[in-house]
Amino acid sequence: MKTSIRLIAGLLASASFATIAHAGEVVGSVHDASGSRPLQSASVRIVELNRSSETDRTGSYVFGDVPAGTYTLEARYVGAEVTTQTVSVPATGRISGDFDLPAIGGGDILVTGQTANLTSALSRQKAADGVVSVLTRDAVGQFPDQNVAESLRRLPGVNILNDQGEGRYVSVRGLDPDLNGTSLNGVRMPAPESDARSVALDVVSSDTIESVEVKKSFTPDMDGDFIGASVEIKTTSAFDSKKNRYSLSAEGSWNDYSGKVTPKGAFDFTQKLGENFGIAGSVSYYKRKFETDNVETGGWHADDDGNAWAESVEYRDYDVERTRINAALSADWRASETTKAYIRGNWAQFDDHEYRRRTTLDFGDFDTPSAITATGATFDGADERITVERDLKDRFERQRIRSVAIGSDTDTGTLKFNWQASYAKSSEKETFSIDPTRFRARFRAGTVVDMDYSNTYYPTYSVTEGADTFNDASEYEFNKIELTTLSDSQDEEWAVKADLARTFAGDNGDFTVQVGGKARWRKKSYDFNMTYYELADGADYTLADVLGTQTYRLLDMGPVSSKTGPADFLLANPDAFVVSDYDSVLNSAVSDYSVREDIQAGYALARWDSSTLRVIGGVRMERTHNKLNGSLVSDDGDTVTIDPVTYKRNYTNWLPSLTIRYSPQQNLVARLAGYKTIVRPKLSQLAPRFTVNEDNEAEFGNPNLKPYQAWNFDAGFDYYFANNGAFSVGGFYKSIKDYAVDRRFYDYTIDGATYDEVLMPVNGDKAEIAGVEVSYSQVFSMLPSPFDGLLTQLNYTYTYARGTVFDGDDVARRISLPNASKNTFNVVLGYEKGPVSLRAAGTFRDKYLDEVGDDAETDRTVNQHFQLDLSAKYKLTDNIRLFADWVNVNNAKYFAYQNLAGAKRVLQYEEYGSTVKFGARVTF
Repeated sequence: MKTSIRLIAGLLASASFATIAHAGEVVGSVHDASGSRPLQSASVRIVELNRSSETDRTGSYVFGDVPAGTYTLEARYVGAEVTTQTVSVPATGRISGDFDLPAIGGGDILVTGQTANLTSALSRQKAADGVVSVLTRDAVGQFPDQNVAESLRRLPGVNILNDQGEGRYVSVRGLDPDLNGTSLNGVRMPAPESDARSVALDVVSSDTIESVEVKKSFTPDMDGDFIGASVEIKTTSAFDSKKNRYSLSAEGSWNDYSGKVTPKGAFDFTQKLGENFGIAGSVSYYKRKFETDNVETGGWHADDDGNAWAESVEYRDYDVERTRINAALSADWRASETTKAYIRGNWAQFDDHEYRRRTTLDFGDFDTPSAITATGATFDGADERITVERDLKDRFERQRIRSVAIGSDTDTGTLKFNWQASYAKSSEKETFSIDPTRFRARFRAGTVVDMDYSNTYYPTYSVTEGADTFNDASEYEFNKIELTTLSDSQDEEWAVKADLARTFAGDNGDFTVQVGGKARWRKKSYDFNMTYYELADGADYTLADVLGTQTYRLLDMGPVSSKTGPADFLLANPDAFVVSDYDSVLNSAVSDYSVREDIQAGYALARWDSSTLRVIGGVRMERTHNKLNGSLVSDDGDTVTIDPVTYKRNYTNWLPSLTIRYSPQQNLVARLAGYKTIVRPKLSQLAPRFTVNEDNEAEFGNPNLKPYQAWNFDAGFDYYFANNGAFSVGGFYKSIKDYAVDRRFYDYTIDGATYDEVLMPVNGDKAEIAGVEVSYSQVFSMLPSPFDGLLTQLNYTYTYARGTVFDGDDVARRISLPNASKNTFNVVLGYEKGPVSLRAAGTFRDKYLDEVGDDAETDRTVNQHFQLDLSAKYKLTDNIRLFADWVNVNNAKYFAYQNLAGAKRVLQYEEYGSTVKFGARVTF
């Protein structure tokens, strides 16, 4: 790092940003035929010198150190006519070469609508150094998506993991979301959740972004902390358009399960305050009310005949209200002809208020059911007691993500210097969440419950004896309240970085030397406090005191609590409860931690650019320092002892890479890349949180976890059609060592102490990932009317991801890596002609391993998922568009299971219903 800083300082001291005296410069911009919208990633070539450049987001390009003479400039953009012009470059000074590109067949290239958005994405993909997939601002608006995560699933090799039917985490090439890095305007985003590194992108509204780039390969100037992809989100700039723009949208959202209409609104603008200064901003608000019907089971067993039964079955009725508020504001300043400065701020808030009514049938006291068949089981209270719990969770959780970045970019054509300083903070907080208030009854002789397992997705039950008592709310006496008084996760990072590059013009291309450095200072902490309430002597409290109405559709789950009754009862009757100090102290202490992670990085690379060949090679060094604070919590059944623990560690990773981009002709691009990257362990796994109970069973964090280390190889081929479309195929291979898995040990000794059982994250053996991506995009403008409005986007990814884990007896077995889907594909069929725009989008994700069990029969697997969404838009006037979206048309379900006795045994089942959205967007 020190060497890189000295090198940068030396180059800065000797460099001059003035125009080189012995040669001229060619500068210009590329826009659509209307001249109003800049075209990013258009390719501009000086034909005689075989030198090429791509335009930036403002449509600008620059060639430095151009010998005096007359040259031909050629501009290309996917879907546009190739355009040329002749310029005469003076011995000193600069000459302008601006382009306004017409679409193939004539007309403007406006970066709105399905066709133009496909054009923009393909142009950025074509111009990229490595393997990249792109979503532009307006492309996001073409889909009926509720957040950035759901928008990204349309890209090749990208899928999402859902929560309550909404997309949250992004999976790239079928890999775990924790293997991705996420940045917003170049700022690496910390994670709000206490136990995650990956950022849940449902917090970010799709209304605030300009583009999202999913970079699947690595060059040394990038942060090296990803294996799946680096997801880079950019918000709008005032210079993204020549004209000022204001846009207002309003919509309603209706969920067929909740039966409620909820609002969404957004406003965004770009405004120039003079020729060289401008601001851009956006604000959006979205409230959604929906319901989820859920079934979960646990403790599956099978007899010698393969008849299976579950120890417990939970019927869960969720009512959820989610509110998203997002805001972004940026200022851009053209400080000179060569330098642009900026400041960009973003703020996002995600409120999640969840009510969950749950009925739990607990048959854990039975060694075997009273009777059992291949499709059902009978539990008779005369044999063992049947425990039934009815509880309510009332949880309000608020997440916030905010960031600010300031920096500048200087490009003289021969010398580039970029710097950025940033701050980002994420948080997740609860201050009064009841999780849960529980009521319990135990039934013996006179109560018989029959379980029906014939439905693979969820079991049903019937009470064949004692139903009146079983469903009497007054029979269910208060058992406990667990009140979260504080759950506070904080994750913040300061960062500063700088890059310096010098380009030397050659006879057939440009040679560039580039160096840079970056420092990141991160702190993550979690503070959890809860109060455990029991009923005071003489107090009387049953479910009948807070009885409510269920909205469950799968079956009649019996009496349930009202949504707000338990909280109201607790606040109104404090003397009815006593606090269990022992349980409160124990549960409050085991989760707390704080971790510092400081990273210093430096890199050097060399780059060769011509119109046909680009080679980028170099190395990045990242030095990591951790300070880890936690506690050893001992529990002997009567008292809780808390001892603070601190660990420190340092390590260094060297990350070499080589990227080759070869384009023998303008419509062909081949890429080859080899590189090393890392993913650091979750900070919650590193935290030295150690818990020992009275049974000498322990759960440990592992401060000595090593980072994932991966060698990666990518090879790909893109063919761009003469009109608007492309075909791409690529392969990838990753060899990962030191991936982290949770492992259970028996009679295990740590620091001289032996425990009967230990659960701890450890580094695994070697894992291998290989796969193929294929995509096809086409606008069928060559067809006769009215079929010339058709377009399609298809992509498919196959991923092979295998690793080794060890069970408690130290026996190795091969598994699919967690969250790795073997097959994913997306299909988009669109039609756009005149004022009408229609789109159908289907996305499929194969099954994946969700949690690793002690053996194959206890592994948790999530079933395959296919979802269909429809969208329609109508251009009422040049400034007004009406739209309607239908999300989850097929009511796609969530199904998790384990394989036992030759069949899938449900662990979790959810269904959510469809959502319909309708509204209007006005632009002026």
